[in-house]
Amino acid sequence: MLTVFLLTVSNIFMTFAWYGHLKFKETALWKVVMISWLIAFVEYCFQVPANRYGHYNFTAAQLKIMQEVITLVVFGFFSVLYLKENLKWNHLVAFCFIIGAVFFMFKK
Repeated sequence: MLTVFLLTVSNIFMTFAWYGHLKFKETALWKVVMISWLIAFVEYCFQVPANRYGHYNFTAAQLKIMQEVITLVVFGFFSVLYLKENLKWNHLVAFCFIIGAVFFMFKK
């Protein structure tokens, strides 16, 4: 559970670093790049330990697919709550295909 928690916190910061500036289109690009780098540093402070601790129990491929699913869940909430964009049916279908990938990744 520590790995999932760290990956989730990491992805929250990552999502803000990558997409948070979209609400501030009037701000100079160099400023949002610098702010995004600062946010990304915090993201790395959670991502690196998540992978380090997680690799004791999971393969690198399993960690990656776990991270991708967490990213999509975090981004879904972010796009609806922060960016005020709607999730559409095709987004949900794509997410179901990712869930299918998780099934096959963890299948023995």
